[in-house]
Amino acid sequence: MKDAAAPDLFAVIDATWPAADTTMAGGFRIREGRGGGSRVSCASLEAPFAEADIDAAIAAHRGWGQTPRFMIRPGEEALDATLAARGYEAYDPVVIYETPVRDLPATEAAMIEVPPHWPPLAVLREIWAAGDIGPARLAVMERAAGPKAALLGRSGNRAAGVAFVALHAGTAMLHALFVPPAFRRRGLAQEIMRESLRWSAAQGAERFTLVVTRANTPARAVYERMGMQATIGYHYRREAAK
Repeated sequence: MKDAAAPDLFAVIDATWPAADTTMAGGFRIREGRGGGSRVSCASLEAPFAEADIDAAIAAHRGWGQTPRFMIRPGEEALDATLAARGYEAYDPVVIYETPVRDLPATEAAMIEVPPHWPPLAVLREIWAAGDIGPARLAVMERAAGPKAALLGRSGNRAAGVAFVALHAGTAMLHALFVPPAFRRRGLAQEIMRESLRWSAAQGAERFTLVVTRANTPARAVYERMGMQATIGYHYRREAAK
């Protein structure tokens, strides 16, 4: 059994960080990512698990020139074990955090350079590029169909941190938060998140979410200090390099 919250949160991921295309192969939904990362290039199980469907999913991935990879969500232990037996390697375990939007911070976000906006200014694109968030991931942001915004933070009057936030079905999700190493430990990530919360509230969102790797303990500590709660997690399996 999947966690009751899982389908809703995964729908938010798909809507706010969308693939270029999707297709069904057996019981799997296959995403075409065009270089946009695992979230938009994976297969997810959308029907009762049948091992025979794995080969159809692999063929669909190859048809798009992608490395076969699968998202493993709560309750999909049989799929996980089957892929492991085939030699598929596990990677990128993540956890989804959330908080009600009504829990707005009391202080103003003083380190925000410009109001949330779209499309992003050139300086945001430059900062994202420094964090390996290049054209393929910017194309993912462009595809998001609902309300969305780019955010720019500053430190010492310098543009220093960026993020992307988008809304789906009353839930906002933060993506692509990046602060260059030289500007970290100054509270800039928290300021960007505070402004993201305000933008989300103005758009009518009821909750605010994000996805982070389990190994990113500094970021997780920031989110927990801000009152966000870890909810559910997932990981991926991919064909091992030969």
